[in-house]
Amino acid sequence: MGDHEARGDDFEKKAEKKLSGWGLFGSKYEDAADLFDKAANSFKLAKNWSRAASVYIKIANCHLKGDSKHEAASAYVEAANCYKKFSPQAAQALNQAVNLFLEIGRLNMAARYSKDIGEIYQQEQDLEKATDYLERAADLFDSEGQSSQSNTIKQKVAEIAAQLEQYPKATEIFEAIARQSMNNNLLKYGVRGILLNAGICQLCRGDPVAITNSLERYQEIDPTFSGTREYKLLADLAASMDEGDVAKFTDAIKEFDGMTRLDPWKTTLLLRAKNELKKKEDDEDDLT
Repeated sequence: MGDHEARGDDFEKKAEKKLSGWGLFGSKYEDAADLFDKAANSFKLAKNWSRAASVYIKIANCHLKGDSKHEAASAYVEAANCYKKFSPQAAQALNQAVNLFLEIGRLNMAARYSKDIGEIYQQEQDLEKATDYLERAADLFDSEGQSSQSNTIKQKVAEIAAQLEQYPKATEIFEAIARQSMNNNLLKYGVRGILLNAGICQLCRGDPVAITNSLERYQEIDPTFSGTREYKLLADLAASMDEGDVAKFTDAIKEFDGMTRLDPWKTTLLLRAKNELKKKEDDEDDLT
């Protein structure tokens, strides 16, 4: 055992002794929390993250006994930061923090850590849980009037919905963000990218008529859209789907990607749409 760890042990024992001894109700828990804090710092210096995390949970309990909810929430956040080094338990600790921040009306903090929980679940590929927490974060940011933060998170929710093949939900979210962004001078330049995402979700549904109708709707949302490369890509892909032409579909993507790199999310969805198109083409070949 190293020096830091031995010191951590020593502080933790003193804190436990303080809790089991006599003392004025409030100060007893405060004093113990201070000693636990020193223990946690020593364990962090020793890189013993599991010991540090468990001590932070003890600190949170001390603060809850003393009815200091903000300090308790902060201790849960510290525990989560330690858990992140070795365990998925970080999400549970952050959830405790979120609930306390909600109780004391710190909605901004609750939103921030709900987003963190969503991202932890996203990394673990638990996409349903990720969606729940990200949606909660977006709602909280909205209620605090922070629409740009909220929109960034809603885009993530839409991307996850599309990953889960919930294309109508994803399309709806992207279109709503695009409409909202048109009213903001700083955000409206990003609208073409958001409409491209919405259009790609429509392509995955494999309905060329729906895509053509969407393109008309997108032109209403952003009157400059029909002059963009994003519009041309969607129109070309819709036409190639209508004609059942896989080669034309691939060429349209290559041409766009040559100028603007497509991110992995778009590439994955376009590949899904292309595979659907291929299936249709193969089915038609079988019939002839």
